[in-house]
Amino acid sequence: MDKSVFENPLSEAVYSERVSSRIEDLRGPYFRDQTAIIHSLPFRRLKHKAQVFFSPNNDHVCTRIEHALHVATIAATVAKGLNLNENMAYAIGLAHDLGQAPFGHAGESVLNEKTGRFIHEIHGLRIVDKLGNRGRSLNLTYGVRDGIICHCGEALDQEIRPRQEEIDLATITDHSSFPSSYEGCVARMTDRIAYLGRDLEDAIYGGFIEVKKVPGVIRNELGETNGEIIDCLVIDVVETSKKKGTISVSDEKYDVLEKLSQFSLDNIYHHPAILRYKRYCKHIVESLFEHLVKIYSNWNLDLDKYKESPVPLDQRFGRYLGYMQNLYKMEKSSAKLIACDYVAGMTDSYALRCMKEISFPEELSFDKPDMQQLR
Repeated sequence: MDKSVFENPLSEAVYSERVSSRIEDLRGPYFRDQTAIIHSLPFRRLKHKAQVFFSPNNDHVCTRIEHALHVATIAATVAKGLNLNENMAYAIGLAHDLGQAPFGHAGESVLNEKTGRFIHEIHGLRIVDKLGNRGRSLNLTYGVRDGIICHCGEALDQEIRPRQEEIDLATITDHSSFPSSYEGCVARMTDRIAYLGRDLEDAIYGGFIEVKKVPGVIRNELGETNGEIIDCLVIDVVETSKKKGTISVSDEKYDVLEKLSQFSLDNIYHHPAILRYKRYCKHIVESLFEHLVKIYSNWNLDLDKYKESPVPLDQRFGRYLGYMQNLYKMEKSSAKLIACDYVAGMTDSYALRCMKEISFPEELSFDKPDMQQLR
C-alpha cells in the first residue's frame, strides 16, 4: 500500500496549530506536546486513578497512568508500521484519559447525573485547554486535542476513517465525532487493544477469574498473556490497515475481539466485587460533589471563608479557587461546574481522604498552648 493512502485530510498547519501561537523549538510540535502532558499535574494524578480495580493494594495492578502509557506505546508502534507521525500518536495516547474522574466510569456516571453532561473525553479537552497549568492551558496542538476528545475507547470499532473537516472542538458534545487524523484513529483503536488484554491479565492475577475459564477461541486466536494479545492485534491492525487503506482490524480478529469484550464485561466489569465497590465509589463522589456545591453556593469566591473552615477539604478547595478564580470569573461558572472540575480531578486515594474529612470531625488535640494552662 502506498504511503499516500494514509495522508491526512487536513494540512499539517492545521494539525500543528496551538490554542495560543508560539515558536516551535527543536522538539517539534508533537514531542513538545508529550513533554507538556507528562509534566502536567493532571497526568501525574493518573497514577492514583483506577483503571478497573479501585485503590489496589498491589503495585502490579494497572492504574490509569499505566494504561495511558500502554495506549501511547501501542499507538506509536502502529503509527510506525503505517508510516504515520509517531510523536502525534504517542502524545494522543498519553493524554487521552486526562479527563477521567476518580473511580473510573463509576465516578463519571455520578458527575454526568449531577451536571447533566459529563463525558470524560470532553472533560479531557477542558483540562488541556483551560484547567491545566492552573487555569492557563497546556496549549497543545489541534491534532492532539482532536485525538483526545474523539478517542472514545469504549466503542469497538472495526474500521475507522478520519473525518474530513476541521471543526471547533469545543462544539463536540457526544461520542459521534471521529478524529480528523489517522494518528487519532490509531489512538482510538489502540485504546481498546491496550485495556482488554491488561484488564484480563489483572483479573487473572487477582483471582477474579481462572485462566481455564477464558474461552479457548480467545486464548488460541489472540494469546494467553497481555503481551501476546497486544502483539497479535498490533500486527493484525498494521497488516489489515495497509490492505484496506483505513485503520482496521481483520474480520477474524474482530470476531474474537468481540468475544473477549463480552467475556470481560460478564466476568470482570460486572464481577460482584467490582459492582459492590462501584456502589461505594458512587456514594463517595456524590457526597463530595454535593458538599462542594453547597459551600461554594454559600461562600462563592470569598476565599477567607474557606480558610476559616475547620474542614481541611474546604481549605484546599479555597486555595484551588484562588488560582482558578480568573477563569471562573471569565466563564461565570456555576457552582456545579466548579465542583465537577475539582471532583473530577481527584485521585481515588484523595477522594477517600476527602470523604473522611467531611464525614468525621477533626480529632481534638490536647497539646495546644491554651490547653497546657489547665494542668
